[in-house]
Amino acid sequence: MAKKIVVLNGSPRPKGNTSSLVAEFARGAKEAGSDVTVFELDKMDIHGCKGCFGGGKNPEHPCVQRDDMDKIYPVYREADVIVLATPLYYWNFSGQLRTAFDRLFAVAECDPNYSNPKKDSVLLMAAEGYGFDDALSYYKNLMKHLGWKELGTVLAGGVMKVGDISGHKELKEAYELGKTVAGGNGL
Repeated sequence: MAKKIVVLNGSPRPKGNTSSLVAEFARGAKEAGSDVTVFELDKMDIHGCKGCFGGGKNPEHPCVQRDDMDKIYPVYREADVIVLATPLYYWNFSGQLRTAFDRLFAVAECDPNYSNPKKDSVLLMAAEGYGFDDALSYYKNLMKHLGWKELGTVLAGGVMKVGDISGHKELKEAYELGKTVAGGNGL
């Protein structure tokens, strides 16, 4: 069964290594028949969470702030799979991704028990080095807290400059993961 997939791309470089992983994942998922929506977070006007607990009053606009998150919320609600795509910055996700993801809490506020919608998830990450351990620990704890099912990760180390990822096996891994996630092969 085809899935609705949302990619939150936290890379500031539209032609960068993370974006290349996203493109290959999306290509595989689309070829397998899924609907893929990619949000280029760096190009969007998204403000940080205010921690006001004022969201959840209006399901159409879950957060009290009005910015480009209003484009993400409806697609996020309908999605089966959320792909978190980010370069590794100081052993964690980029600020662009963290800011947008924090704001998804407004959707949980729509539930009286602050329950997050149940989703499946994928992590795509590129880095100059290979120190993914802290980011993976954060991701796994986040998925556990949300109750989301992890469907796979693609971690591409040794890629700093735009285009460094060209020819790396992780591009094929991202493509294959997209096909598998979209088609549900064994997942």
